[in-house]
Amino acid sequence: MPDRVTAIVPGTFDPVTVGHLDIIRRGACTFQTVVVGLIEKPTRKKTMFSIAERRAFLEEVLADLDNVTVASFNELVVDFARHWHATVILKGLRAISDFDYEFAMAQLNRKMAPEIETVFMMASPEHAFLSSSGVKEIVSFGGPVEDLVPAPVARRLSELYPRRP
Repeated sequence: MPDRVTAIVPGTFDPVTVGHLDIIRRGACTFQTVVVGLIEKPTRKKTMFSIAERRAFLEEVLADLDNVTVASFNELVVDFARHWHATVILKGLRAISDFDYEFAMAQLNRKMAPEIETVFMMASPEHAFLSSSGVKEIVSFGGPVEDLVPAPVARRLSELYPRRP
């Protein structure tokens, strides 16, 4: 493997979870540079948080990692990777259902950019159940999410969805 490998970790991060952070932090230990690619306008789902909020959350919770940058994009993932001279797209996998979707995306990306590899990193067991959509559903019904998301996200969610007595 070349000495200097840049990996991108694309996603909506709406909201960022401790599972996302686990993959990003492990990626930061594996690759020279990690660019967290924040999708500005996802086509598959409507976001709860604005691009500015999602970016601020990520920048705050990743500030201790010198080799991690947060950047937003609204283009093909492979074009974003090329912009950053990345040779790796790093994706976290929780379950078989993730693999089905990510495998198809990896094949499409490889067709468009054979020079860019997709690397799958398995979720840590304690985060294998965790998803942003699950967090949103729990909080919308007044459930606790403090151990599922970083503190700044938990604070903002508690403002948007005050706990019921």
